[in-house]
Formats: sequence, C-alpha cells, structure tokens
Amino acid sequence: MNTTQATHDAANAAQQKLEELRRSIDNIDAALIYMLAERFRHTQAVGKLKAANEMPPADPARESRQVARLRQLATAAQLDPDFAEKFLAFIIREVIRHHEAFARESR
Repeated sequence: MNTTQATHDAANAAQQKLEELRRSIDNIDAALIYMLAERFRHTQAVGKLKAANEMPPADPARESRQVARLRQLATAAQLDPDFAEKFLAFIIREVIRHHEAFARESR
C-alpha cells in the first residue's frame, strides 16, 4: 500500500468514526430532550398543586438540597460539578417561572 492510499484510508476511517460519534451525540441529545420534557411535566404538576394550595412557588431549602445532590452526582459521573450546578440553576429558574405563573392564574 502506498503512502497516498494509507493517508486516504486513515482519512476515511477518521470520517467514519466522526459520523459514529455524532450519531451517538444526536441520540443522547434526543434522550435529554425527552427527559427534560418529562421532568417539566412533573414540575408543572407540582406548580399546579402548590398554586391550588397557596404554597410558595419556590422552595429554597429543597433547591439547596438538589444542588448538593446534583454536584455529588456530577462528581461521580466525572462531570464538572460547577457546570452541573449552572445547568440545574437554569432549570430551577424556569420551573419557578412556571410555578409563579400558575400561582397568578389561581388567584
């Protein structure tokens, strides 16, 4: 096999590996979206329950416990715990926004 053919074969192998990795990433992205949708269905049910029972939209003590729990999970999964905390904070802000909307609607 000549050098040109070897270079071409290596490039083809790299391209195939890249496509395989991207397919896996696409599958994971799809799973994340469906999991987030399921999570929000549950948090919306919580928000409606809180609104119906005049409970506050936010629960700082639970949020604090969740942050600590998520940081531990991230560390165990070898994911940057700071990133995980920021991701959870974004989700929590959105959940609280929904809960506040439910509370306004129930008045």
